Amino acid sequence: MPITFDQPAWAHPFADRLIAAQSTRLGGVSQAPFAALNLGLHTADDPGDVARNREIFCQDLGCSVSQLAGAHQVHGDQVLRVQHPGQWTGYDALITNRKGVVLTVTIADCVPILIFDPVHDAVGAAHAGWRGTVAGIAEKTLRQMGQAFGTQAKDCWAWVGTCIGALDFAVDADVADHFPRQHKTWDEEKGKFFVDLKKANREQLINLQLPATQLTVSPYSTVADRERYFSHRAEQGQTGRMLAVIGLRG
Repeated sequence: MPITFDQPAWAHPFADRLIAAQSTRLGGVSQAPFAALNLGLHTADDPGDVARNREIFCQDLGCSVSQLAGAHQVHGDQVLRVQHPGQWTGYDALITNRKGVVLTVTIADCVPILIFDPVHDAVGAAHAGWRGTVAGIAEKTLRQMGQAFGTQAKDCWAWVGTCIGALDFAVDADVADHFPRQHKTWDEEKGKFFVDLKKANREQLINLQLPATQLTVSPYSTVADRERYFSHRAEQGQTGRMLAVIGLRG
C-alpha cells in the first residue's frame, strides 16, 4: 500500500508527543487530474473523494479528520492562534499549544514550514508562496509563537518541506526583484531567473537563531518529482493539493 506521507527525520524521537508530516499524492481515491490523494477542499474534485482521502491520510497518521485545523490561504503573512479544530480564511500560518489539534497548510508548489517547540509544547505551520516568503511568513510564525507561548528559536525543530525546487521555479524580473542575490540565479540561455524558495525560508529561521542542526529541508521538488507530489505549475492548475500537518498528540 502506498505511503501517503513524508516526515522530517527529527519528528521520530518525538513520535509519542507529536504528529508532523507532509502528504504525497499516493494512496487516495481521486481520479485524474486529481489522482490520487487529493486533500484540497477548494479544488474541482469530487468532495466525497476528497473527504475519503482525508480519512485515509488521517488514519495513516494516527489522528482523525475531526482534529484538523486549516485555513483558506491568501498568499499573505497573517498568523492565527488556533484554539480548536476548524476552518478559517485569510491566514497563511497557524500556531497552537492545544493538544489534539492538528494544524494544516495546503500546498501544491508553495513551501510548507512546520515548527515544533518541545520546551513549551507548541507548534506552528506556515504556507509560503513567493509572496509569503518575501513577506517573511516563516519568521513571523516563529515570532508569533514566541509572543504567544514563550517559544525561543534555539529550542525549536523545523521542516522546510517539499515545494517547487530551485531548478524549476523560473520567473521574470517582476518576481525575482523581490529576492536578494543569494536566493536567485540568472539563466542567460533561458532568459529567466530561478528562485530558491527553500533557501529563502530556511534563512529566515536561521536568522532568528534556530539551529541549523535542528532544521531539515526536503530534497524533493513538486515539479521534478511530480509522480509523487502535486504541482500546480507543472500541471497547469488542474491538479490536487497536499497537506503539511503538525499537532501535539492528545
